[in-house]
Amino acid sequence: MKKVNKRSVTLGSLAAIGCEGLYGLSYIFTKQGTDQASVLALLGWRFLVAFIVMSALIVVGIVHIDLRGKSLKPLLLVSLFNPVLYFVGETAGISHTSASESGVFLACIPVVSLLASTWILKKRPSRQQVVGILITLVGVILTVIAAGTQTSLSIIGYAFLLLAVGTYALYSVFVEKAAAYTGIEITYLMLAAGALVFSVLALVEAAGKGEVGTLLSLPMVNGKFLEAVLYQGIGSSVIALFLSNFAIAEMGVNRTSSFIGISTVVSIIAGILVLGEQFNGYQLLGAVVIILGVYIANKTIKL
Repeated sequence: MKKVNKRSVTLGSLAAIGCEGLYGLSYIFTKQGTDQASVLALLGWRFLVAFIVMSALIVVGIVHIDLRGKSLKPLLLVSLFNPVLYFVGETAGISHTSASESGVFLACIPVVSLLASTWILKKRPSRQQVVGILITLVGVILTVIAAGTQTSLSIIGYAFLLLAVGTYALYSVFVEKAAAYTGIEITYLMLAAGALVFSVLALVEAAGKGEVGTLLSLPMVNGKFLEAVLYQGIGSSVIALFLSNFAIAEMGVNRTSSFIGISTVVSIIAGILVLGEQFNGYQLLGAVVIILGVYIANKTIKL
């Protein structure tokens, strides 16, 4: 594992902020896409487009991968955790629970990632990182509860959300362990796994409804769905996954995890400006607490 220095932290921080910004904006396009078709249809097209775009970039020589002599097992493990198991857990969990419940569960990802890093990688976080991440967690929970406090009491939903939280934490850890691969190589295998799994699931779902033709033609006949797919496929998959993998490689799981709450702040701002959603003082307080937590977790670079 490479030594973390000031340059690595700076580059990793910029990558993490960019990644979380893209994820925060993706909620708008997720809503737009799922208003037009099923979740599996959106996921299937999203990862298929992402895989095609990344493959094209490799073919024309804009990006490069070299897997010769490298075992694919670590990358397959990363891909199993994210996107496959993570998106299954997140999608099914959100569909069975309320928005506030799912938000609280997913807000726990930085804390669980911290625990996984300590347990598996034997990397003890600094007191500053722990405090910062816990403050961020409080800010996210305050924000999502301010948006609504409905409860579903769905055991199945909670189980799927726990699956999402756990698999994202394991993805973060195993990305850091995959030091033999570049961020592009990791991202490409993740996109390939997502395209294969979710395209098959989308086709099975469509076949069960007798709507395979509708699924295949959907981006060509529905402009809003196409917009959602292009943003999710290129912005939230190709670019965001690469930035996430790069950030973890540059500065590790613990620091990268501290930035996750930024997507909540971005999604709030986007919801207000684009979707015209209501905003209240508790959400503003939550956003301020999130930013404070990120700042505390990263303000001092200890070599």
